[in-house]
Amino acid sequence: EVQLQASGGGVVQAGGSLKLSCTASGFTHDDYIIGWFRQAPGKEREGVSCTSRTNGYTYYADSVKGRFAVSSDNAKNTVYLQINRLKPEDTAIFYCVARTGRYYYGFSPNEYDYWGRGTLVTVSS
Repeated sequence: EVQLQASGGGVVQAGGSLKLSCTASGFTHDDYIIGWFRQAPGKEREGVSCTSRTNGYTYYADSVKGRFAVSSDNAKNTVYLQINRLKPEDTAIFYCVARTGRYYYGFSPNEYDYWGRGTLVTVSS
């Protein structure tokens, strides 16, 4: 059974930084995609990034390019999402998601089979 455990959320002042973690377990192979979505209060889910476990390539949503950065520790099956220069509008629940496959770079929620519980990021002004 595939499980995703996200952590690292919290309350941060605007302009600060935060690093989220997502640890995947249960995959029997290395061909999968790990992504991050977020859902702000009253808004729809928004894809943030997706990373191929196969080649490490990360695709970012235009709205976060330059402020968000993904890194990976394959030995720990963990993907990190570094969020810099946080803004109040970044307040959201951040979800770690996954799907099988080597190369998929998109943000259709229906394309991701596995969702973690989410971690709340609150940015105070």
